[in-house]
Amino acid sequence: MPAQIISGKEVSAQVRARLKKEVEEMKAQDPNFSPGLVVLQVGDRDDSNLYISMKIKAAAEIGINATHMRLPKTATENEVLECIREVNENSSIHGLIVQLPLDSVNKMDTEKVTNAVAPEKDVDGLTSINAGKLARGDLGDCFLPCTPNGCMELIKQTGVSIAGKKAVVVGRSKIVGAPMHDLLLWSHATVTTCHSRTANLSEEVSKADILVVGIGKAEMVKGDWIKKGAVVIDCGINHVPDESKPSGKRVVGDVDYTSAKEQAGFITPVPGGVGPMTVAMLMTNTVLGAKRFLDSHQPGKWSISYTELNLQKPVPSDIVISRSCVPKPIDCMAREVGLLSDEVELYGKTKAKVQLSIMKRLQGQPDGKYVVVTGITPTPLGEGKSTTTIGLVQALGAHLKLNVFACVRQPSQGPTFGIKGGAAGGGYSQVIPMEEFNLHLTGDIHAITAANNLVAAAIDARIFHENTQTDKALYNRLVPINGGQRQFSPIQINRLKKLGIEKTDPNTLTDEEVTRFARLDMNPEAVTWQRVLDTNDRFLRKITIGQSPTEKGFTREAQFDITVASEIMAVLALTSSLADMRQRLANMVVATSKSGQPITTEDLGVSGALAVLMRDAIKPNLMQTLEGTPVFVHAGPFANIAHGNSSILADKIALKLVGPEGFVVTEAGFGADIGMEKFFNIKCRYSGLRPHVVVLVATVRALKMHGGGPKVTAGMPLPKEYVEENLELLETGCGNMKKQIENARLFGVPVVVAVNAFKTDTQAELELICSVAKAAGAFDAVRCSHWAEGGAGAVALGQAVQRASESPSDFKFLYDVELPIADKIRIIAQKIYGADDIELLPEAQRKVELYTKQGFGNLPICMAKTHLSLSHDADKKGVPTGFVVPVRDIKASVGAGFLFPLVGTMPTIPGLPTRPCFYDIDLDPETEQVNGLF
Repeated sequence: MPAQIISGKEVSAQVRARLKKEVEEMKAQDPNFSPGLVVLQVGDRDDSNLYISMKIKAAAEIGINATHMRLPKTATENEVLECIREVNENSSIHGLIVQLPLDSVNKMDTEKVTNAVAPEKDVDGLTSINAGKLARGDLGDCFLPCTPNGCMELIKQTGVSIAGKKAVVVGRSKIVGAPMHDLLLWSHATVTTCHSRTANLSEEVSKADILVVGIGKAEMVKGDWIKKGAVVIDCGINHVPDESKPSGKRVVGDVDYTSAKEQAGFITPVPGGVGPMTVAMLMTNTVLGAKRFLDSHQPGKWSISYTELNLQKPVPSDIVISRSCVPKPIDCMAREVGLLSDEVELYGKTKAKVQLSIMKRLQGQPDGKYVVVTGITPTPLGEGKSTTTIGLVQALGAHLKLNVFACVRQPSQGPTFGIKGGAAGGGYSQVIPMEEFNLHLTGDIHAITAANNLVAAAIDARIFHENTQTDKALYNRLVPINGGQRQFSPIQINRLKKLGIEKTDPNTLTDEEVTRFARLDMNPEAVTWQRVLDTNDRFLRKITIGQSPTEKGFTREAQFDITVASEIMAVLALTSSLADMRQRLANMVVATSKSGQPITTEDLGVSGALAVLMRDAIKPNLMQTLEGTPVFVHAGPFANIAHGNSSILADKIALKLVGPEGFVVTEAGFGADIGMEKFFNIKCRYSGLRPHVVVLVATVRALKMHGGGPKVTAGMPLPKEYVEENLELLETGCGNMKKQIENARLFGVPVVVAVNAFKTDTQAELELICSVAKAAGAFDAVRCSHWAEGGAGAVALGQAVQRASESPSDFKFLYDVELPIADKIRIIAQKIYGADDIELLPEAQRKVELYTKQGFGNLPICMAKTHLSLSHDADKKGVPTGFVVPVRDIKASVGAGFLFPLVGTMPTIPGLPTRPCFYDIDLDPETEQVNGLF
């Protein structure tokens, strides 16, 4: 009885149908996801082109995005290896095939090239790692070579059990014979491999219950060699002469099919047997690679290791603690939290930038819980907001085993070298390495400085050129002849459209249109853009520019601000994408024309260049805490003269990465009346995010100062009121905490009070604060000791935050942005500060009228006032009453998207004290360590 034919075409069709369904299921779970396959070819061999077209067609039928990457015959080995490296790093590709042979005029090491493919993308199963795992029997942790795997599928189709059978494999190639031996062996067959040196080959073949032939010799195995009823799998593809065929030849296998089918129980034909299965198994491996990728990169599915602290008593200095902990390599941290290699740009071993492409990959994933840390009204004694932020995330992550990200601001180098010192947290709750955190980081602040000062240079240069040239000369220089013709740049086309001039040919503008286009006609007295520097330098607060004889007497008064006060910093913090940042930069108003029109960076023609300077700064910076939890450090706007919060982008990415049960903890600058109010009314308004919990940080000593405690002098011992129990003074000061709890609850978000404990605090004092806080409406109030104990000292706080995040909330903004400017200011002053009213001084009133006329009246409000009091008077502690807030001026950050009223006199660039921090900062030339930072 002739053998049953095992049709590879039929089996492969079944496999493809199953794979198509699996791909549809993957896309149903994530509509943005598709398995990706790349076939890399060197040269242009006809046979390779045929094989590749079959693979691409099969992939398309299943729903795999397949790409044919072709390199010329002149490609070098290094060029091939670079292409492989790029595909390895591409997270949208899950399978990579290097089509063999490599048809190049240059010498190629095939083994080196195939082993360059990442094992997790080696869907051909040819790398040494995958072959080694197969040889070891780790079949679930590798890719099986396609032809042998297809053979196994065909054998299974016969219904013949492999276990216990005698199997013979004829051929020992790395692609077919050797892996076929391993697959049969691990399926419990007794396997013999035969080859060209095997004696008595026919005798060995005759013993086979299962025979797999891949020797590369046409019709070598005869029918009378084959055991009656054996399963015969023919892997050979050979061409023999046949005059009856149009091509003069026909395809045959390594087995003499005509005679073998009379002996075998089952047999594969050639063609139509193993060939179709090889392609089907290639597709199987690609889909398997995509599944493995999805399983290992599920948002919120972290495999993270935490760093155990070695706590010391007494607590050493911050820099000593920072150096005592060896940070994880930042690429390891990135992998642990679900970032892909092509989404991370390494800046050394301890910091990295994260590509914004991750937002597209994760856009369909649910967000985690959102927590903002704020504080009572600050005092010179310090409340430890940053330390609490880091202590909380260490508790949630390392101790409560929840996915958690901290999102914090990058500190300015001005305070670092001035009076405040660093801002990485403190004690055993820090971002590390602290010297990297506090100094240049990845250069974002320097990029802002460069961008800001480019605008300043463009403003004064434009005023100078307009003052010294005729309309025609100015126009000819703005639109120069290049290659024999004038042509507008894209940014100039935008200006023409803004002016209502619908022309693109520079030669067709009328004289009146030339004048309107060429002259911005800025009023030097109405330039609002200042130069910046990230250094505390009091002597730049007021300067005169243009004093060189080359400027022809065009001088004007100006000033420097500190870089973190630049509107570009606020733009960075509030932007939601690269396109959004480009538009916000273009919208920045830098001056007013003599006719009262706002002049933007787009009018100046500089907005595109600003986007180029900021293209890296927009990517959040990844670092870590002492206990190995992840931190995004991104943007650092001041909180009193800007909105004082880290970036929206960092928060959004972190919320996706932590998953729905995870937490993102961010910090708002200064007290709740400043940073938190702006967090809600500005940041949340633009981000669309809704916080789950407010953590309000308070200390015994700070509340005592709000209760009327004596002033403190730097370098002098604290007065006894702050180091001895004084419940009466403390209870009076708790009024400030109660007011800030009230402020937080105005937004409908539950409040947890974190009492940052010091060693001089008594149990009675700590209990008093907690009792008052709860009576004032706090969800909970918890004592914390994270400075001395790290995350272990904030576990109770973490548990309280976790419970609060599950309680009902009713988030709402404080005001409607469509209200008149003065009404919005009044609402903040009365509801948040406790003022009786506001007073708009003449300049402020003029600006209200100007900005309303210019169309900026519907922007949210960013109050610029002292952070040291709820009122405008820094000396008024506690809860001042009976005061009117004087608004002396209002300025517009149109690109960032807010108006900022100026209350009182506030320097926009700090000065250095008599003894700045830099006295203690130095570099050890032998170890290259930074000393003296704190």
